Amino acid sequence: MDFLDRLLGKRKHLAPDIIDTAPLDPAMVEQVEKVALEKGRILVGTAQSTGLERSHNEDTLFVMQGNSEGEGSLPNFGLFIVADGMGGHRAGEVASAISVRKVAHRITQDTILHLFDEQNSDEIPPIQDMVRQALEVANDAVVERVPGGGTTLTVALLLGNYLTIGHVGDSRASIISDNGSKAITRDHSLVERLRELGQLSEEEAASHPQRNVLYRAIGQGTNLEVDVVSHPVPSNGYILICSDGLWGVVEEDDIQNIVLNSSHPQIACEQLIQAANAAGGPDNITAVLVQFPSE
Repeated sequence: MDFLDRLLGKRKHLAPDIIDTAPLDPAMVEQVEKVALEKGRILVGTAQSTGLERSHNEDTLFVMQGNSEGEGSLPNFGLFIVADGMGGHRAGEVASAISVRKVAHRITQDTILHLFDEQNSDEIPPIQDMVRQALEVANDAVVERVPGGGTTLTVALLLGNYLTIGHVGDSRASIISDNGSKAITRDHSLVERLRELGQLSEEEAASHPQRNVLYRAIGQGTNLEVDVVSHPVPSNGYILICSDGLWGVVEEDDIQNIVLNSSHPQIACEQLIQAANAAGGPDNITAVLVQFPSE
């Protein structure tokens, strides 16, 4: 019997009046969320769907967050990852799962765990280099273990007041606020490259039959080139990380409206998934939404 089983087993013997629960009043929930933001904490939502036209899910997501209070408290930290697998015979879902595990392990080991070590807290390697190396490790693992498989991967590492984004493929990270929505990653697709060269308009790119063909993805070969950028945390804003099953189906203005008009990131994510399925749900859909407090 493992720890969780023992814990649940012990819970069964608690008196009924200890374990009775009831749904929280919505007003109370909003008040709790308001207090959390006022204390400088982040709020996170996630949602996922196979979509309406796919038989299985090749997307993988990962979320980890933490905060502390008191003497010598740690900065807010978090790790948020979305990967969209590709390849026949379920190779895509294996590739996305392996890559997410590898990236989460490497980044946690090289950065987040150092936050708890008073002696070595100043020995964290350069963040952008570390994020780039994490995706390279994931690429090597997929190349070795999943021949013919591949995956996109977008990771956002939160440390204090900065986000570091590592990216390969055409999943996206976007900053959303009252000032608008802006993608902070670049799609590594052939169609996007043609649009950048002026050979396709945005309208032509959006409907092009080869818009999902990538020229860069984890698992496509050695010597992977990774995009890495850093951004200050958006005050009173959001970062949305999602697969193309969302951004390629739901209009950008609609995504922004859903995010800004939802009472919680979790509700927003669920509504984003619903919107993508209402638009036909042609692909797997994954959304991770992080809300940041005001300064």
